[in-house]
Amino acid sequence: TFFSHLHNMSKMTDAEHAELKKKRTFRTFPFRGIELEDLVKVHKEELINLMHARARRRFKRGIGQPAIRLLKKLRKVKRGTGVNDKPDTVNTHLRDMIILPEMIGSVVGVYNGKVFNAVEIKPDMVGHYLGEISISYVPIRHSRPGMGGTKSSRHVPLK
Repeated sequence: TFFSHLHNMSKMTDAEHAELKKKRTFRTFPFRGIELEDLVKVHKEELINLMHARARRRFKRGIGQPAIRLLKKLRKVKRGTGVNDKPDTVNTHLRDMIILPEMIGSVVGVYNGKVFNAVEIKPDMVGHYLGEISISYVPIRHSRPGMGGTKSSRHVPLK
């Protein structure tokens, strides 16, 4: 049980605790073979070469002033937060913004046409668009045809 496990852990020495911590490895988030810590430090041109073709073309032609303003807002909000705190939500209509490594950890409110969906940017989202994360339609669930569905659904016998 859980309590017997805790009891066994209390009998461990410091060396055994260190060995147990080494075993407990967390999932790494490589992007095209580069680890997260290195990805944040990568120069802009190298990062562009790691992206898919559509993103490379987008960065080559320039991401535009609204996207630059969003990045500045995200940096400012991130700077103002504590060590273990989540940053405040930054709302945006830029569904076509490509997620960059410097955006990781930020909370972005992505507009879906009705409301701003708060999305916490995670490392495995790098290279995707903000619009992919905030769905803009309600997925339909097919069931029986309703009123006006087909000619046969107009008359339903009362048996």
